[in-house]
Amino acid sequence: MDTKTILDAASERMSKTVEFLEEALLNIRAGKASTNVLNGVMVEYYGSQMPVSGVASVTVPDAKTILIQPWDKNMIRLIEKAIIDSNIGLTPSNNGEHIRLSIPPLTEERRKDLVKQVRGEAENARISLRNARRDAVEAFKKALKEGMPEDESKDGEAQSQKLLEKFSKQIDTVLEKKEKEIMTV
Repeated sequence: MDTKTILDAASERMSKTVEFLEEALLNIRAGKASTNVLNGVMVEYYGSQMPVSGVASVTVPDAKTILIQPWDKNMIRLIEKAIIDSNIGLTPSNNGEHIRLSIPPLTEERRKDLVKQVRGEAENARISLRNARRDAVEAFKKALKEGMPEDESKDGEAQSQKLLEKFSKQIDTVLEKKEKEIMTV
C-alpha cells in the first residue's frame, strides 16, 4: 500500500465522522422548531413502517411550531400515536385536518443537559477520529515491514496526525456552533 492510499482512507473515515456528528446534532432540539425532530418517528402505513415525512407534509410555519399535514386524513391518529410513543418530548394536538407540535421554551437546566449531550456526541466523534488515525499509523507500520522506506512511513504517520488535527478543528467548530444555538434564549 502507498502513502496516498492510506491517507485517503483515513481522510475519508474522518470526513464521514464529521458528517455523522453534524447529522446527529441536527436531531438535538435546541428550542427552535425543526423537521429533524421527527426523523426517527416511524408510522405504521399499510403494513410497513414509514417515516412521518413519507405519509405527510411536515413544515415549520414559525420558530415554535411544527405542522404535520397527512396526505390521508385517516393517518392523523396513527401519526399522533407514533409521535407520543417516540418519546421526543412533544405533545401533538390535531384539529382533524393537521397535527400541530408546539416547541416549549427550554429551561436553563434543560439547556445545560443538551450541551452535555452535544459534548458527548462530539467526544464520540473525536474517539472515532483517533481510531482512524491509529489505523492509518498501523497501516504505515505494516507497509514499513513490507518494504516502504522508513522516512516515507514516518512522513505518513505525521500526515495522519495533521489530518486528525484538521478534522478535530472541524468538530470543535460544529460543537461550538451547536452549543451557541442551544444556549441562545
